[in-house]
Amino acid sequence: MQLYTYFRSSAAYRVRIALNLKGLVAEESYLHLRKGAHLEADYLRLNPQGLLPTLVDDDGVTLSQSLAILEYLDETRPRPPILPADAAARARVRQLAQVVACDIHPINNLKVLNYLTGELGVSEAARTTWYRHWIGQGMAALERLLADSPATGDFCHGDGPTIADICLVPQVYNAQRFDADMSPYPTVMRINGACLALDAFAKAAPDVQPDAE
Repeated sequence: MQLYTYFRSSAAYRVRIALNLKGLVAEESYLHLRKGAHLEADYLRLNPQGLLPTLVDDDGVTLSQSLAILEYLDETRPRPPILPADAAARARVRQLAQVVACDIHPINNLKVLNYLTGELGVSEAARTTWYRHWIGQGMAALERLLADSPATGDFCHGDGPTIADICLVPQVYNAQRFDADMSPYPTVMRINGACLALDAFAKAAPDVQPDAE
C-alpha cells in the first residue's frame, strides 16, 4: 500500500489517522504542495486532479478523495470500524464528516487561498479574514449538531472514533494555525482533545511527519 501525502494536507491527515486506527502501514511518498510537486506530470497521470492524498492499494486499486478512501478502508479492513453498523448512525456520521470535508475545507483549501492572493490580489489580512469567517460559520453549525444530540459521546458519535472525528481533528488543527478563536465551540474542542489523546491521532499529526518543516 502506498500513500501520496504532504504533512499539512488536511485530507492526507485524515487518511493517516484512519490507517493508524486500523493498524495499517503504507509506504509514504511525500509531495511538497508549496513547491508544486503535486502538479508534475507523473503524479497527474496517477491523480488528474493533482490533489492529495492518493492511495494505491496492494492489489492496484488507486483512489483519491479522502472520504472515498476512508470508506474503502472500512469496507476492505472492517476492524476496527470507523462507521457505525446502524444505517441512521452511519448517515449521522457522514453528515458530520461532510460539514467539514464538503463545506468548510474546500473553500479554505490552499489552492483557494492562493487564488485569492495571487490571482485576485487579496491582501494577506483579507485572506485570513476569509479563512476565519468560513471556519466560524462551519464550526458554529458543527458545534450545534454535536452539542444538541444525545448520540454525541466522548467522540462525535458515541464512545469510539469515526470518520466524523477523522475529519474534525485536521480542521481544528488548521483553524488553530490561523489563530481562529475556537472558544465558542466547547464540544468540538472537547472531542478534539479526546481524539488527540489516542496514539492513532497523535502519530498522524502534521508536526511529527517525516516531511514536516
